[in-house]
Amino acid sequence: MNNSTHEANVANIEQQRQDAINETIAEHGPNWMEQYAPGTFGCHELLDRTILAAEMVEQSVLEHPACAQNREWYALAERAVAALNDLYQAVGTEHLGEEQSADSESPVV
Repeated sequence: MNNSTHEANVANIEQQRQDAINETIAEHGPNWMEQYAPGTFGCHELLDRTILAAEMVEQSVLEHPACAQNREWYALAERAVAALNDLYQAVGTEHLGEEQSADSESPVV
């Protein structure tokens, strides 16, 4: 992939993200981020769904005999599992870091 193709892909992904934000604002209102910020139930829900998706892809796709018989398919499935696990770690670090920060600010009784 050449540099201009990569830049166009990055711009397209960002446009998709912005479109998703605009749809969420239309559906939930301008303060929607409060429900989904790290440390909230909404963020925890994403964390849970991410690990469920990673496990499902690993068990249902990566470990499927048809996938194992094809080197390219297997490599793509492994990348999908790895990407979902990376997302889980990234979300978890920020989400649980926010919870731990809030806990450390609470007075000990």
